[in-house]
Amino acid sequence: MDKKQAKERIEELRKQVEYHAQKYYDEDKPEISDFEYDMLMVELRNLEKEFPEFQSKDSLTQKVGGQVKAGFQKVTHEVPLQSLQDVFSIKDVEEYITKIQQKAEENKIEKVTYVVETKIDGLSAALEYKNGVFV
Repeated sequence: MDKKQAKERIEELRKQVEYHAQKYYDEDKPEISDFEYDMLMVELRNLEKEFPEFQSKDSLTQKVGGQVKAGFQKVTHEVPLQSLQDVFSIKDVEEYITKIQQKAEENKIEKVTYVVETKIDGLSAALEYKNGVFV
């Protein structure tokens, strides 16, 4: 694939991903499966990695999709919520670990710990309890 083809495909993928993200996150009316969406994102991520000159901060590979629903207040998490995203190989996991270790070093964090849990699609939550009481 030459640069012109890559640019065109990246632009096409971004439009598709943005459309499907809006259907999924904002309208709660997905039109494709999670797997199909993931495959579009993987292709886009790989093309942006192969052709970094076409990377953009506006790409959904660089930001979270969806809009904040009305009624939610902004909070600062004591421990940042991180995501492994979608992985399809051990190499993906190793790259994620390397990235986290680099960030830890930059922030002078000596001991990095991980929590791995089963993913429930479409749901993220961080609950806080103080003295055994949900706050």
